[in-house]
This record gives sequence, structure tokens and C-alpha cells, in this order.
Amino acid sequence: MSTVQIGSVGEGLAEAAIRFIGCQFRLHGRDPRFGLDCVGLVYASLQAIGRQPVLPNGYRLRNPSFSRFTKFASLNGFHPLQGPVGRGDLLLSCPGPGQFHLMISDGPAGVIHAHAGLRRIVRSPPPDSLHIIERWRLANS
Repeated sequence: MSTVQIGSVGEGLAEAAIRFIGCQFRLHGRDPRFGLDCVGLVYASLQAIGRQPVLPNGYRLRNPSFSRFTKFASLNGFHPLQGPVGRGDLLLSCPGPGQFHLMISDGPAGVIHAHAGLRRIVRSPPPDSLHIIERWRLANS
């Protein structure tokens, strides 16, 4: 897949994620040809903007804490976000007990994420801020 070239790194990440809309969902999927989960979507989007992403290890469908996702974000150049969410920011939600879900913000258009129920990568309306437990922004370098 070719590298996306967009003005800001956040814009580039969001544009890269948009290119995966419609890809099949697959738990622990890392290759868009075969399917992606939420971590796989972030991984593939980072690759598409020329980054060399580091995958988390040991995460499962249910996790006792979100520390693995915090470490994943940090290892891949994301920093905790204070203030409003922008396009390309990484969001972590907790849709159920022990379940954590990564989404890439597409600004006011919503979020791009791996939807297990629909079995594909989709754009959804922005989630209620009460459901977001962590937010990160990708550093420029």
C-alpha cells in the first residue's frame, strides 16, 4: 500500500484510516487483505503514513486493564491529549466490562473503527465523550 501524504500527521492518519473503511473485521487481524481489528486498523494506518508501528502483546478480547493500550499508544508516538479531540486523534473506549476499543477520530464526521458486530471497518458518529476513557495525539516525528 502506498504512503499517504497529507499536511498534518493527524490528517494523514485519518485519511489513511478512511482508506480501510469496508475492510473485513478479524480479531487480531493485521493485514487489510485478510481483516483488521481495532489495533490492526491503527497499525495499518500508521504503516500507511510511513511509520514503523509496534504491536501490543498479550491483549485479548477482554482485558483486566487498559495499560496495554496506553503502552501501545506511547510506543507508537502518541501523547496524552488535553483539550478538544482533533482529526486523527486516537480514542479508547470501554464498551463493556473488560472490553477496550480503539478508534481514530475523523473530526466532526465521527470515528473510524473496527466494528465487530458489522464485521467490517466503518465510520460511525462521534461517541459520547462519557464513553471515551483515554485520548492521544500522534507526534509529528
